[in-house]
Amino acid sequence: MNVLAVSGSPRPEGNTARLLRTVCDVLEGEGIATEVYQLGGNAVRGCTGCYACAENQDGRCVLPDDAVSECFEKMKAADGILLGSPTYFADVTTEMKALVDRAGFVARVNGDLLRRKVGAAVVAVRRGGAVHVFDTLNHFFLISGMVVPGSIYWNLGFGLKPGEVEGDEEGLQTMTALGENMAWVMKRLRA
Repeated sequence: MNVLAVSGSPRPEGNTARLLRTVCDVLEGEGIATEVYQLGGNAVRGCTGCYACAENQDGRCVLPDDAVSECFEKMKAADGILLGSPTYFADVTTEMKALVDRAGFVARVNGDLLRRKVGAAVVAVRRGGAVHVFDTLNHFFLISGMVVPGSIYWNLGFGLKPGEVEGDEEGLQTMTALGENMAWVMKRLRA
């Protein structure tokens, strides 16, 4: 089994990456391979609503290959998907939004390509707006027919400067519990 952890933050070593790494460490301890994909900071385009993916039925977006296209290929191959984003004006980053819109649409019109995969959101926040980010990512998982494990609280960690989330004890406990629950669900679905 394997999990793809996608970081929508433009900071490869920022708080989002650190929260994702906490979940991945737990998953790896449970024997589940992980890969972190750095989406944030890449130049990507959002969905243009051209519907070519529905017409072509090839499981691909027709926009020129970019990080979203590469990431979506990895998502299709993964058993589980973690989507992590910092909070930008109470929502996900533009790169994460492009992934959610393009991957979500292509997957749905090509036979629900992400159906029954396990998906979980991870959110870094300075102060407020994180619940909306959490909702945005969970809406993607749920409309994609994915299985979403819970944790002990909403999957978010507080911090502004890179590394500050490491001082958020409850946030780190939440990420640890998320990793444990995600591993448990994945193992039960595989059985």
